[in-house]
Amino acid sequence: MHFLPQDIDDYTVAHSQQEPELLQQLRRETFQKVLQPRMLSGPYQGRVLSMLSKVIHPGVILEIGTYTGYSALCLAEGLASGGVLHTIDINEELEDLQRRYFDRSPFGESIIQHLGSALDVIPMIDGNFDLVFIDADKPNYPQYFDLIVDRLNPGGIILSDNVLWSGKVVEPVKDDDVSTRALLHYNTLLATDERLETVLLPIRDGLTISRKKQNPA
Repeated sequence: MHFLPQDIDDYTVAHSQQEPELLQQLRRETFQKVLQPRMLSGPYQGRVLSMLSKVIHPGVILEIGTYTGYSALCLAEGLASGGVLHTIDINEELEDLQRRYFDRSPFGESIIQHLGSALDVIPMIDGNFDLVFIDADKPNYPQYFDLIVDRLNPGGIILSDNVLWSGKVVEPVKDDDVSTRALLHYNTLLATDERLETVLLPIRDGLTISRKKQNPA
């Protein structure tokens, strides 16, 4: 969802870096062959993810929600030398497509795919994280936060996608709307946890940047 007027949005995109050719190919194939292609991080948000990763220069990235691998490739652009990106998805039908594009990129050997529920997989991954990108099933966002916050290195970053949820976070919530209720709870967690510094950006469907303090209170 775009929250800016269309002409301003178009200008913003036109004056930002364009996506690499490999990602253009992946985006086209996703729209041609995969259900719900709107789940893909688009060219503009992909360049935002790439830029943030390059600024952070993480040694270890955790991505929760791979989909077709577009955002993983964007995040991998900022990996430190010898770094690794763990990406988790529950859809085994997309695993071969992801790997094909990962291996066509310069980052294939650095990207480790995990198949299964992130709630089960995350505890099985050793070590801490410098950058975590959460873009998966919304009802489990608070649980993902609980699993990763203590494993985030000081100065580490959590990027959280879809936190504005097409504007539903500021509308009356229907009784059966589990996703919106979970996001409202999650957004409050990020904004109030004293271990974090958080800024919510109205980029596309909302992207939150949360930084773990060097010396948490």
